[in-house]
Amino acid sequence: QVQLVESGGGLVQAGGSLRLSCTASGRTFSTYIMGWFRQAPGAERELVAAISESGSWTSYADPLKGRFTISRDNAKNTVYLQMSSLKPEDTAVYYCARRNLYRDYYDSWGQGTQVTVSS
Repeated sequence: QVQLVESGGGLVQAGGSLRLSCTASGRTFSTYIMGWFRQAPGAERELVAAISESGSWTSYADPLKGRFTISRDNAKNTVYLQMSSLKPEDTAVYYCARRNLYRDYYDSWGQGTQVTVSS
C-alpha cells in the first residue's frame, strides 16, 4: 500500500504563493498519474490538477489555469503544486492522490495539508 505524505501548507496572505509537496513511498511512483485535489469547508472535493507519469502532460481545473502549476520529480518520488496569486477562496485542505493504473479513479490519498489564505 502506497503512502502519500503532503507538506507545505500554511497561512498566507492574499496574493502570496505556496508550494505543496507530496512524497510517495515505494518504487513505482513513475508509473502513475498523480493529482492534487482540494476540499473547502462545506464543499465537495474537487480536482485541482493532474500530471502524467512522465510529466509530459498536465491538466488543470479551468479557474486555476495560470495560477497553479503541477510538476513532479520521479527521482524523488515527489509531486508538487506551485500556487501563486492566492485568493481567500483557495482556502481548503489540499490532498495529493494516485490514479488507479487500470480505471479512471484515484485509489490512494494523502492525509491532506491545510492552506489558508487571508484577505
